[in-house]
Amino acid sequence: MRTVRAGKIPILMYHQVDLPAPRGTQFRSLTVHPKSFARQMRWMHRLGYQGLSMRDLMPYLSGEREGKVFGITFDDGFRNVYQHALPVLKEAGFTATNYFVAHQLDGSNVWDADKNMPQTPLMSLAEMQQWAKSGQEVGSHTLNHVHLPLLSADQARAEIIRSRLELGSHVQQEITAFCYPFGEYCPEHCRMAQEAGYLNATTTERGRVRQQDDLFELPRVGVWRSTYLLKFFQKCLTGHEDRKRG
Repeated sequence: MRTVRAGKIPILMYHQVDLPAPRGTQFRSLTVHPKSFARQMRWMHRLGYQGLSMRDLMPYLSGEREGKVFGITFDDGFRNVYQHALPVLKEAGFTATNYFVAHQLDGSNVWDADKNMPQTPLMSLAEMQQWAKSGQEVGSHTLNHVHLPLLSADQARAEIIRSRLELGSHVQQEITAFCYPFGEYCPEHCRMAQEAGYLNATTTERGRVRQQDDLFELPRVGVWRSTYLLKFFQKCLTGHEDRKRG
């Protein structure tokens, strides 16, 4: 097990950055308004914080560097993140990790088809490559956004390893960040991710990173449509969600 040496670092978890879907839509809360996202990033910048991708955050998690930093992650690779979040990140000089589903480039969130959730476009290959060229990080969310605990060991290992290789070949970079789809995983999946060559993996467990957290079971601070600025600061800076962790 590889553990974190520095604690109380928030890693933000976003999904979509767009106008929210109509009321009553399932998982409407996962879409953050572009103005809210921009306000959050600009305020963190004004407060002297540096927003970092998982790749750039690693020296701080390991204790090699110190500073006012926080992680920024996006799940699934939605096109609206490219359209609305990337310009804000570039303006602030921040980097972020987007976890892409390798076999759904230019596709949609087909894994949500049975949940009354609108099918929303994902980034194309060209957009993902531009994301990487702009200094942002490409992370893996498996080949097909699967429920890892429901797969055989061989199937799970293939999803974890092959997605890293395929995404890496697309952007000509080492893929070192992994995220468990649906936040579902077992201890063997952590081992598979480490053996595959990833350096870290994030979960949907709430809270800031604590000292001695496993680098392959990193918690995150969820940012939702209803996370207004005061609540955002409470989550990031005061550990408002830390107490909810077991």
